[in-house]
Amino acid sequence: MTVSENSYKLSDRYQKVEGHFFLTGIQALARLPIQQLRNDRVNGLNTASFISGYPGSPLAGYDTEIERALKAVSDLPITHQPGVNEELSAASVMGSQLAVLQPDCRYDGIVGFWYGKAPGIDRASDALRHAVFAGTSTHGGAVALVGDDPAAKSSTLPSTSDATIVSLHMPMLY
Repeated sequence: MTVSENSYKLSDRYQKVEGHFFLTGIQALARLPIQQLRNDRVNGLNTASFISGYPGSPLAGYDTEIERALKAVSDLPITHQPGVNEELSAASVMGSQLAVLQPDCRYDGIVGFWYGKAPGIDRASDALRHAVFAGTSTHGGAVALVGDDPAAKSSTLPSTSDATIVSLHMPMLY
């Protein structure tokens, strides 16, 4: 399929449901909660998404791109709440999995996304470890996005997250 200059709009990256659209890596990560909720709707589920993390992450503006995405798909129940630190954000995302147990929850499940940098995963390790062992709700889920900083561009020390993720028993796509 060829996309003509007149038919493609930048908003397609989040609004388009099928066909071709162009994304950077960060935009693809920002589209994940959108796509998950759309897939859930097709499968008859009424789900929501909760996103929290540390804005200083070396994920190159993930928090900013999430805000752009949310403006493009305001019809979907996606909440983005940046955290004061990675630990608070991880605990909040873990709490999103417990929300469906409450009698007043309006959703079948909540998909949580946590983002932070490698030193932040150290800080959040207690909340993340408990979240791993608590699991997710039946129609929910949780994803941790970690930005490594091996050159210490935005951290005080060079750091990577793979060994910590393994020790937390978290599945990893690296």
